[in-house]
Amino acid sequence: MSINAEEISGLIKKQIENYQAELEVSDVGTVIQVGDGVARAYGLDNVMSGELVEFSNGVMGMAQNLEESNVGIVILGPYTEIREGDEVRRTGRIMEVPVGEELIGRVVNPLGQPVDGMGPINTTKTRPIEGPAPGVMDRKSVHEPLQTGIKAIDALVPIGRGQRELIIGDRQTGKTTVAIDTILNQREEDMICVYVAIGQKESTVRNAVETLRKHGAMDYTIVVTASAAQPAPLLYLAPYAGVTMGEEFMYNGKHVLVVYDDLSKQATAYRELSLLLRRPPGREAFPGDVFYLHSRLLERAAKLSDAKGGGSLTALPFVETQAGDISAYIPTNVISITDGQIFLQSDLFFSGVRPAINAGLSVSRVGGSAQISAMKKVAGTLRLDLAAFRELESFAQFGSDLDKATQAKLARGQRTVEVLKQDLNKPIRVDKQVVILYALTRGYLDDIAIQDILRFEEELYSWLDHNRADLLESIRTTGKLPADDDMADALKTFKKTFAKSDS
Repeated sequence: MSINAEEISGLIKKQIENYQAELEVSDVGTVIQVGDGVARAYGLDNVMSGELVEFSNGVMGMAQNLEESNVGIVILGPYTEIREGDEVRRTGRIMEVPVGEELIGRVVNPLGQPVDGMGPINTTKTRPIEGPAPGVMDRKSVHEPLQTGIKAIDALVPIGRGQRELIIGDRQTGKTTVAIDTILNQREEDMICVYVAIGQKESTVRNAVETLRKHGAMDYTIVVTASAAQPAPLLYLAPYAGVTMGEEFMYNGKHVLVVYDDLSKQATAYRELSLLLRRPPGREAFPGDVFYLHSRLLERAAKLSDAKGGGSLTALPFVETQAGDISAYIPTNVISITDGQIFLQSDLFFSGVRPAINAGLSVSRVGGSAQISAMKKVAGTLRLDLAAFRELESFAQFGSDLDKATQAKLARGQRTVEVLKQDLNKPIRVDKQVVILYALTRGYLDDIAIQDILRFEEELYSWLDHNRADLLESIRTTGKLPADDDMADALKTFKKTFAKSDS
């Protein structure tokens, strides 16, 4: 076999022609310390704050502390397999989550991975979890009501689309119930809901998801969960993941409601992370930027201007108080960022007033602009009546002789409290709320026994559906209160039938 020199040189030339110099430069560091969900790495000189890094076993981390000699990394996943001396490399990406219609109806973790056992989610789009809030000129003042279906809120502390309304109270006072009922009421409101459960028990989240599924609310809801068993970084990231998923819809001109349940647990998780990263502690051992933690999250709620599509993102952050102390560090921080608060009081809750909303301490800074005209008219004096009743109630306990006017005020106050009570998972449409509040404020309930008020209300709704659906339709479509004669006629006619069934 003879070797042909030309053939060989031809082959070499061909190889040289096809040769491509591919130079890959990657920043690689070495883990020098690991423990408690935090790693320190040496050698990642150019890493950016908040950048994702990858450990040699595939677990991701997020660069947090950029120090002169090393980088503090929070580990987003199991850290027991990561060892000192392991390689860690930059990815050049910042933390992002999948977004889009495909997530609706699913339960995901803060990384956007499904945890509901219903298979993978085929999304094509992602968004970074940290993003700038809409600017001043991109916003519009809040003017559309967000109907919660809860009489005490829609009448006394109305919420508007694009608002941030804090729900605050001790544990076990019905905070989550308020959020779930609000989500259930959005079925006919063309609204997408995101429920973010932070540090909850997995059984609690499961119950909430089952309630939403039973009432058909999962058709427009995304649930993001970082349970109590998850590492602190995931609890810290959960609200940002939730708001990012919601923002995708907001910037496409849709209306979104995001519930953060609750931010106290996120602050605690962030405190844990910060202390492990050896950041200096401040008041109550929280780091100095704990205010920024919540402000940069809640500022992303907005009602966008028409030029930006007119979408909205409404935030309902929760904060848990200890023994009703709303002047503690985290509660005062969040109160100062939000547009009002709904205070749930344990005394009211245990005395059977549910939802246990304290009308005196609850406020909505958007107020009447987030109410339909009909509701504004019937609920105008309600807050004052309730405040006057609470004051008189303490005097009446002493059993002294009361004049007729005071007795009438007390009687009206007791009926107001009774009307504002509401059963679990039974949101009420705004048109029906207007009718019952009209009946209350115009004195149609004054001669009804207190124990019969709830039955009166239920039968009134049923009677209206069958006999005066036009009245409800008029309130719903125009937002205005029908003529007094119409309302009076309907209520008087119903009262005759109610008196018959009562006897």
